[in-house]
Amino acid sequence: MCGLLAMLSADGNAGNYVDAVDRALQCMYHRGPDAAGTWHDEHAVFGFNRLAIIDIEHSHQPLRWGPEDAPERYAMTFNGEIYNYLELREELSAAGYTFNTSGDGEPIVVGYHHWGADVVNHLRGMFAFVIWDTQENTMFAARDQFGIKPLYYATTGRGTVFASEKKSILEMAEELGLGLELDRRAIEHYVDLQYVPEPESLHEQIRRVESGCTVTLKPSGEVVSERYFKPSFASQPVPKGKEQDLYDRIARALEDSVEKHMRADVTVGSFLSGGIDSTAIAALAKRHNPNLLTFTTGFEREGYSEVDVAAESAAAIGVEHIVKIVSPEEYADAIPKIMWFLDDPVADPSLVPLFFVAQEARKHVKVVLSGEGADELFGGYTIYKEPLSLAPFEKLPSALNRGLNRLSKVLPDGVKGKSLLERGTTPIEDRYYGNARSFNFAQLQRVLPWAKPEWDHREVTAPIYAASTEMDPVARMQNLDLFTWMRGDILVKADKMNMANSLELRVPFLDKEVFEVAQTVPYDQKIAHGTTKYALRKAMEQIVPGHVLHRKKLGFPVPMRHWLAGDELYSWAQDTIEQSLTDDIFNKREVLEMLKEHRDGVSDHSRRLWTVLAFMVWHGIFVEERIDPQIEHKDYPVKL
Repeated sequence: MCGLLAMLSADGNAGNYVDAVDRALQCMYHRGPDAAGTWHDEHAVFGFNRLAIIDIEHSHQPLRWGPEDAPERYAMTFNGEIYNYLELREELSAAGYTFNTSGDGEPIVVGYHHWGADVVNHLRGMFAFVIWDTQENTMFAARDQFGIKPLYYATTGRGTVFASEKKSILEMAEELGLGLELDRRAIEHYVDLQYVPEPESLHEQIRRVESGCTVTLKPSGEVVSERYFKPSFASQPVPKGKEQDLYDRIARALEDSVEKHMRADVTVGSFLSGGIDSTAIAALAKRHNPNLLTFTTGFEREGYSEVDVAAESAAAIGVEHIVKIVSPEEYADAIPKIMWFLDDPVADPSLVPLFFVAQEARKHVKVVLSGEGADELFGGYTIYKEPLSLAPFEKLPSALNRGLNRLSKVLPDGVKGKSLLERGTTPIEDRYYGNARSFNFAQLQRVLPWAKPEWDHREVTAPIYAASTEMDPVARMQNLDLFTWMRGDILVKADKMNMANSLELRVPFLDKEVFEVAQTVPYDQKIAHGTTKYALRKAMEQIVPGHVLHRKKLGFPVPMRHWLAGDELYSWAQDTIEQSLTDDIFNKREVLEMLKEHRDGVSDHSRRLWTVLAFMVWHGIFVEERIDPQIEHKDYPVKL
């Protein structure tokens, strides 16, 4: 686990950039405080920060490896964990290859030599890595199929640089000749969706390698991207009487995944919210660590905490439980620091409690497990029930359907049935856009007067829908969430908030083998008997306590609606808007008016306001350089 940085020089003078790389690594100290190092030849310079988890003594990076006739042919830097590394080592050793370490990174580069780009299909884990082939003068990079680990890149006339965090690329802007112009299209996408969708970033010249993709390039060449992960969700009905076989396959896959995710030379803990997902992970993890520690967070305000629920679940599965309560004052004080760690804003208020529970967990463990991905893989969101309620509309003649849609548009707001009629007669491609949109276009133009209708969320979702036409409606929604909400919000906050505290997060649901089973779960085993994730719940009956199986998931609910209207955050929000130098982006007068409307109870603007406020804090740090996030920089204990 580390923060990686790799540059391929366009002019064969990579040595000129070593000092810049060394300086840029300091921006990622939190990702790997245990050791740091650089390596270079005339074309490439690699840097890394290491958080030592497996083979603590020997698996330093940048890693050099090669076959017997060219023992240092490859250089690699790698961020993540490969959970089947023992099996890969055995397979590749049987093929005649020799290993120099006992870590999980070396099988990647050995596998690349053996299988070429297809190595990614042999890896079971979370990863972003870059390999430089000194013989072929080719750089190869890849991200895991779901996008658990980040990888940014930028190309200028001086070369291409890859990094785990965008701020490291920004730190090298002068040496790279990198422009720092903001991307207006990405800004609109962010305000519309509450996150910046891949492959964009808020800076025009910095992009992201997409989840499930590989890239190749040569000196002075272009970055060529290829997608290797193409989910199908091609499920078939389960034969009557064979349902238990499906549940058993799910249980076996998840148990095996948790076992593999527990591989570490350090103590592993688990987050526990009290719902089925995190409780299942913690219960399975306890089988491998009887002294498992679990962690949760909450707020003092009633109705916005799972602390009691999580404690009840912890007692039921017999694990020690540690709680962090976050006050409004702590919340506000942490926002600048959190926006710095994010690189680009994510307008998800649960980022803040996640930051604090990770901070607490790091006092006790170096690795935690969590339940992210279960909803997307097994059909857990309540909105996934919608196709059932709208099924009668599918049987209507197209002409009648169009007429009813026109009728829904002219019915006054508040008329009973208007919303159902409108949604039922609207194609799924237009009505469902993932879990993140908070502005309609009229509201968007109110605060973002230059917004263009052609840049709305459909620009992001249309290509994803085009690839899912053969799937059932629930599967299409799941597929959309995999490529939007999950990788743009959930996994970004999971990675960035935990790594901000030098804590490695592992997500056993987002495992290659678990997904192989999940994508075969049919429609009627996801949404059934009035509940979601039906097959998963059935699979976990022998693992998760009964009182948890059908409990509604809360996650990390934040009382943002109340805080922005009250003493807790209203003055902070007002000051943030008035002091922000974003007049060329936002209509600040309208934003302030929205804040007053929210305070006075005219309308609940909490999600919309938080989206704008998060951007303004980010802008104050990275563009205006007016806000000091007060990040502590330390010296590495090991410099190689």
